[in-house]
Amino acid sequence: MKLSEMYQQQLEEIKKQERQEGEKLGLDRGIEREGRAMIESILQVRFGAVDLQLATIINPLIAMNREEFTPLLLQLSREELLARFA
Repeated sequence: MKLSEMYQQQLEEIKKQERQEGEKLGLDRGIEREGRAMIESILQVRFGAVDLQLATIINPLIAMNREEFTPLLLQLSREELLARFA
């Protein structure tokens, strides 16, 4: 095998890995956006609006899985949610 062929194969493998990493990053961002939208929607329905105080608890909630954060959002009061994530 010629050196240029080996170089081309390595270059193609690097490009393939970069594409796969980019796809995974895009998927992760999409999942995070979906979770954020879901949390914001529930907060808006329950409390009328997402003010600055409620906005501070969104990131900690996103870090949880849906099975964990959904009952919290549906069952805890505004004050309980703020106290839990403050």
